[in-house]
Amino acid sequence: MSEKVVFSQLSRKFIDENDATPSEAQQVVYYSLAIGHHLGVIDCLEAALTCPWDEYLAWIATLEAGSEARRKMEGVPKYGEIVIDINHVPMLANAFDKARAAQTSQQKKWSTMLLSMLHDIHQENAIYLMVRRLRD
Repeated sequence: MSEKVVFSQLSRKFIDENDATPSEAQQVVYYSLAIGHHLGVIDCLEAALTCPWDEYLAWIATLEAGSEARRKMEGVPKYGEIVIDINHVPMLANAFDKARAAQTSQQKKWSTMLLSMLHDIHQENAIYLMVRRLRD
């Protein structure tokens, strides 16, 4: 049985509508979405980065021991998944950028990809990442 860690990025959202919303209720739906309520909103996540399990553990071990960033990324082995959103961007971006000096070439590639995804979140803070441990 192989294990891996998958970073999935929000790619789009849509409203689950089995029936057409009456026009008089459409403004309520728009208002609810605008203030952050998720009335039947479905998030579509797309796999953006995949790491073999053991290599993920080695990669996050390059982060400073005891740091907030390392504790965040250690949530995957501890809980099976984590969410990375706008609140985590500065902390993780600084930590992974700093860690690149001690990383292998593969780890540097993953860090570059993650930094790009963090930049996307910084540019559009509705985007987030779901990081999950998967077993085949």
